[in-house]
Order: sequence, then C-alpha cells, then structure tokens
Amino acid sequence: MQPTLTPIDKYLVNPVNQFISKSTTSGMVLFVAAVIAIFFANSPWAETYQNIWQHKIGISFGDLELKMSLHHWINDGLMAIFFFVVGLELKRELTNGELASPKKAALPIIAAIGGMIFPALIYTFFNGGSDAAHGWGIPMATDIAFALGVMYLLGDKVPVSLKVFLTALAIVDDLGAVLVIALFYTSQLNLIYLSIGITLFIVLLICNKLGFKNTIFYAVIGIGGIWLAFLLSGVHATIAAVLAAFAIPANAKVNESYFSFKMNDLKNRFFAIDPKDKQPNLKAEQIHIVEEMRTLTKNALPPSHRLEHGMHSFVAFVVMPVFALCNAAIPISFSEISNVTIGVALGLLLGKVIGVFGLTALIIKLKLISKPNGITMRNLLGVGFLASIGFTMSLFVTELAFDVNIHPEFPSEAKLGIIVASLIGGFIGFFILNHSKK
Repeated sequence: MQPTLTPIDKYLVNPVNQFISKSTTSGMVLFVAAVIAIFFANSPWAETYQNIWQHKIGISFGDLELKMSLHHWINDGLMAIFFFVVGLELKRELTNGELASPKKAALPIIAAIGGMIFPALIYTFFNGGSDAAHGWGIPMATDIAFALGVMYLLGDKVPVSLKVFLTALAIVDDLGAVLVIALFYTSQLNLIYLSIGITLFIVLLICNKLGFKNTIFYAVIGIGGIWLAFLLSGVHATIAAVLAAFAIPANAKVNESYFSFKMNDLKNRFFAIDPKDKQPNLKAEQIHIVEEMRTLTKNALPPSHRLEHGMHSFVAFVVMPVFALCNAAIPISFSEISNVTIGVALGLLLGKVIGVFGLTALIIKLKLISKPNGITMRNLLGVGFLASIGFTMSLFVTELAFDVNIHPEFPSEAKLGIIVASLIGGFIGFFILNHSKK
C-alpha cells in the first residue's frame, strides 16, 4: 500500500531528496560553487567579493575573546565539521570496511602512498630551496567528492570493485593529508592548551571504553573542548575534529540478534491491536509501540554511524560549497605561470598518475599483490587521472602552506595549478573510463 503524498511532498520534498541522494550531486554542487567563486574573482566585483570573506566575527566570554575573519572561521571552524566526517569515515573503514582486512587494504594503501610521495617530489623538484618550498604538501591530496562524482557519472561502465578501490584510496589519502597537516603545517605550539586538548581526548576515549554513548556529550566535549583547545594551541583545529571522531563509539547498544527478536515482537504486538480497524490514525497503544521501534532502531545503530550519515548532507551541501566559494576565488592569468603553478599542476597530474597507477601496476606485475576482480590496467590508469583531482584538500593545504603577508602571490599561483590539473585530470580520467570495456 503506497502512502498518500501531499502536493508539497510530491513537488518539493521528494524531488529534493532524490537530488540530494544521487552520488554525483555533491560533486556537481561543489563544482558550481567553485565556478561562481572563479567568476567573481575575475570580474569587476573581485575586490568586493574578497572583502566579504575578510569581515571580522568574534565571540567573547568575559575577558576571553576569539575574533577571526569569516575566511578563518570557515577554514578553522566550518572545515572542522568536514574533517570530523572524514574521521568518522576513516574509523568505519579501519574497523569494518575495506581497510579492515590487510589483504583488501594493501593495494589501495600502496596506491595512496605512491599518490602522495610522487606529487610532493615533483613539486619539490620545481620549488625546492625557494621560498615556495613549503608548499610540497599541496598536490598530495585527492578530492573524493569530485573523483567519485566523475566516476559515478559513468554508471555501470565502471565495475563496483573499481569504485571501492578509489574510495579506499581516497580515504587513505585523506588520512595522509591529516597527518601532513598535523606534522608539517602547524604553527608555534602552546603546550598548555595542547595538553588540555589531549586530556579531553583521553576523557572521551575512557568514556567510550566505559560504554557511554550519548552523542550530545561527545559533541560538547569534542567541539567546545578539544576543538577550542587545539585552535588556541597552534595545532590546526581540524586535527581536533579527526581525534574527536575517532573517540566516538563505533558499537551499538543492542546487538543484531536482540534487535531482530525485539523488532519482530513489536511488529506482532502492533498488528495485534485491533487489526480490522481501518481508521487512518494510529491508536495510542500503536503510537507507543512505534516510539519503542524508533528507540530500538536508534540503539541498534552505532553513534559514529548515525553521526556520519546525519552530517553527510550538511557537509556535502553546505560546508564544502561554502569553502569553495571562499577559497576558489582565483584570478586566472596565464601570462606569468610560476614554478609554484607548474609544481602543483604537474605534481597532481603526473605525480598522481605515476604514484597511483605506476606503483600499483608495478606491484601487480611483480605479483606481490593480486589484481582485484573486474579491474583492468586501463581503468586503473583512469583512476590515476581521477586521483589528480585535488580540489578541496589541496586548496585547504594551500591556505596553511604560505604566509600571505610575505608572499601574497603564492596562494593564487598554487590554486591556479590545482584548478588546471583537476580539470585536465578529470576529463582524461572520464575519457579513459568511458572507453573501457565493461
């Protein structure tokens, strides 16, 4: 029996939900946001657009005041939510996903490591020893939203095993980027605040071990405690978001067998209440049973799983587009292409292909690791080019790598390289996979 749809459900709610649920949608929204930002950066309103993101916004508690530009709030605050979801995805993959099995994880891990090392080496080749040398981490990251978005546009032309391989590769890539940010793109440390942040993280781990699963508690301690302490310590605040995600419980309150037994019991009780009643509204006893079902369903899902799925849409359709609007405003000029632009562009475009495809092909040819079923060398090459789409994380590292007060030109030069490499890599990867055999 189909539910009755109201006009607002039929013409607004359901179409919006279908649009959001598509695998390609988040990449499309991110792409549109980037295009808007680039348009304004190359328009007569460029200065006005840039000034919008420099407005100061602050909060104060007595004598303590935290005041930053809108640009910094987005990169240090809003992006912490993105990294929190990345942390939840990492934890899921490491505990119960493609990275949980050493056999399954070996090839994506090797591909991801190669895809980080070779881009950094190529960038260093062009910029080593110069003032721009600190930007070596920029071409190391793959944008999972764009890369998977391009792949899902191909539908069933791409085997499921290849999608799984790219997803696992991107997850490891994200972990590598987080480690690089923590180790190499951290400013001077305040050990007092850092100690507070680490202590709060240990508190969350202890609460996890003790079986405490209240997500509000973890959110308050994670955001109000760990994030703020790391922000004030000098360690980039997004690292706190990843740590907080790893402290979220990944096991449910009720196990599968109890959930199945109890849900079946509730279903029988529900239909036993006046089964011949054809009234559209539920009886009070039935409403009570439905509430029990809802509570049981909630307890059957691990808090980390609930948070990941609950926050995914907000990250995909709010956090990442806003980040792109703020950070992708790149004045495009090919008259003076610098070594920074060349290093980033070739680091992404060649370094990723050499690292992801070249190293993976070598490992397979040497028969050290077997090739996954359904994957050919041709579509592995396509994945290598898709991995060169380094939009979100590369832009983020660009903001950390250079001091704009000393070299204000470096961020724009690096961002131009990111845009060029991402577009070329995306088109080539799409072309190769689109012409691969099923």
